[in-house]
Amino acid sequence: MDTSVTIIGLIITILIGIPLFFVFRSNVINKNKIREIKKKYDQNNHFNFELTETQNKKVLALDQKKKGFLLMDFNAPEEIVSFVNLNDIDSCKLVATTEKNSAKIIKIEFEFGYKEAHKKELVQFYTIENEIIDQECLYEDHVLAQKWTKIITDCIS
Repeated sequence: MDTSVTIIGLIITILIGIPLFFVFRSNVINKNKIREIKKKYDQNNHFNFELTETQNKKVLALDQKKKGFLLMDFNAPEEIVSFVNLNDIDSCKLVATTEKNSAKIIKIEFEFGYKEAHKKELVQFYTIENEIIDQECLYEDHVLAQKWTKIITDCIS
């Protein structure tokens, strides 16, 4: 009787332990990948991305003092990394692209307006093709993008 309870307890422990191991391992790998990308874009210790937020495999990082913005998207088949030097930026706004004849948002982008060249650069934040649970991720990402648009606008001014 005691042996069977012990064996069942071990099996249950193993069944719970293996998925937890892979979750923790994946988390460590992602943190290392984010750290390496930040190190790559810090430009010889010029930028220090201390303000960082992660949601739905997207990482947004900002250096408020030296004005640098970094966006990493790990949802795409190939990871997308975008860096913007906010010292050259005059404005930032959010652009939501909708489907034809519908109010359904299919793409959300940050639009950065440059001071000197009077040109605009679009940085893709959300696209429906890269999402598995599109409506849930859309709402969360839209709220996050609005929040970060305000943060970036406050940093620019």
